[in-house]
Order: sequence, then structure tokens, then C-alpha cells
Amino acid sequence: MSLFDRAIVRALPVVPKPLVQRLSSRYIAGPDLSDARRVVAELNAQGKTATVDVLGEEITRPAEAEAIADEYVAALDAFERDGLDANVSVKPTGVGLKLDYDLCKRNVERVIAAAEPTNRFVRIDMEDSSTTDDTLRLFRELREKGHARVGPVLQASLKRTAGDAESLPGASVRICKGIYVEPESIQFRDDADVRASFVRTLATLLDGGCYAGIATHDEWLVEQSLQLVRERRLTPEQYEFQMLLGVRPELGDRLVAEGHRLRIYIPYGRQWYEYSLRRLQENPKIAGYIAADTLGRLLPGRK
Repeated sequence: MSLFDRAIVRALPVVPKPLVQRLSSRYIAGPDLSDARRVVAELNAQGKTATVDVLGEEITRPAEAEAIADEYVAALDAFERDGLDANVSVKPTGVGLKLDYDLCKRNVERVIAAAEPTNRFVRIDMEDSSTTDDTLRLFRELREKGHARVGPVLQASLKRTAGDAESLPGASVRICKGIYVEPESIQFRDDADVRASFVRTLATLLDGGCYAGIATHDEWLVEQSLQLVRERRLTPEQYEFQMLLGVRPELGDRLVAEGHRLRIYIPYGRQWYEYSLRRLQENPKIAGYIAADTLGRLLPGRK
């Protein structure tokens, strides 16, 4: 972590809320569903698809988890009415995983019930390592019940991930580096090791007949992923790239221009402030990148 990144992280709690909003506005659609609909429509016009995340992980009561599930149902209904190309990504803790596993499962099933009639997909996000086993259990139980358009996320930074990939033949799986800081005993810390795990895991997924969501802004990993795709002679319908809203848009535009599918991850919701602080603190490199990028746009000629 650079000194600049450390300074940004230490300063975050005292940064005025309007400035945090300014910093995060490029990376979060806004507080309301109407904001997400607007951003999805703009991306669709650029030839990009979307997956939408309703913010709200710090829930403490079942009613809060159910309200987030309700918001997902409303979002799916709105996407269908608007004719938008968008799926949803659900964080298990947001719909009750830390309160009660069965509550979480019921809420995810409600979201799936809203998605399936319109052939939309539900991605089950992966969070910190305390949730990994339950999240994969949730996915497997849902698939065993016949829900085909649902899939998990794997994080290349975890040492267990290559093995998890072998246990998911034929699934739709997003592979990402992972942003959570875990004990060194279970996590690769060196970026070269994380990259190697990412490539190894992606190869395992593709060889297992999985539809891979290749989620990265790392240009080296993009090139390695393209090489794996070419070696297996896959068509653009058999994989997709995924990126975060507002991060490396020029790289995303290049992938679209070359004929690859690109899905943009769009968070929205009234908990944008808590989400912004938490994500920037969890990943100081991103905090530094966002601050430098924002400064570059505010001060002409500076990068």
C-alpha cells in the first residue's frame, strides 16, 4: 500500500459526506431505483449489459433483509417494463445470512421467483471468508431444486478457490481477485500469486464447461483470459467480461469494440455512504485510485 493510499484511508472518516458522495458518484448509480434504471439504459445504449446490486449489508433485523429482497423484486419488474438488459447480484448478508440461513434462502428464492419468468439471472455474491461455505451451500441447494439461472462468485485471492472451481462443473461462475483482507493462512497476499490463482481458476472453470464471468480491471489478466478463451475456441456466447461501474471504462470499451460481452456491476441504494466508506477502507488501492482519478478530473492537466 502506498503512502498516498494510507493517507486516503486514514482521512476517510473525517471527509465531509458531500465530498465522499463526489468521490463515489462515478462508481454508484445513486440512492434510488430510478438512478439504477437510468445508468443501465445508458450502458445498454453502449452495447453493455448490467448486473445491479441493492446496497445494504449491515442489516440487523429480518424485516430489513426482507425489504432488500422486495427492492430486488421491484428492480427486476422495472427492468422488464423498461426493456433493459440487466440481471441482479445479491449479497447473502444483505438478505439475512448472518441472521438465519433459512431466512436468507427464502429471500434469495423470492428474488429468483421474480427473475425466472423473464429469463433473468441471479448472481449470489461472495463476501468475506466467514460466509464462503454457506454461500456455496446456498448455491448448490438452489441448483439442486432446479434453479438453473443462478450462480456464485469465486475469489482468486483465497487459497481454496481452485478446489472450489473443480466442484462447480457446468455452473455460471464469476471469478474475481477479491477485495477482503483475510488471514494469511487462507489468502494469497502477493499480487503475482493472486494473478496465478485467477488464471488457474478460470482455466478450471472453462474446462469444466462453466460459463465464466471474468471480472477484472487488470489488463494483464484480461490478456491472459483472452488467451484461454482463444485456446478453447470459445464463442462470445460462452463467457463474458465484467467490470465495476466507472472503473477502467476505456478497457471496457475496447473489449466491446472487439466483440466481447461486457457486464457492468452497478450498485445503488440509500446506504451508498456506508458502502463507499467500507469499500474504500477494505481496498486502499481503490481508494487511492478513485481519489487520484477524481483529482485528475477536477484539476485539468493533472493525472
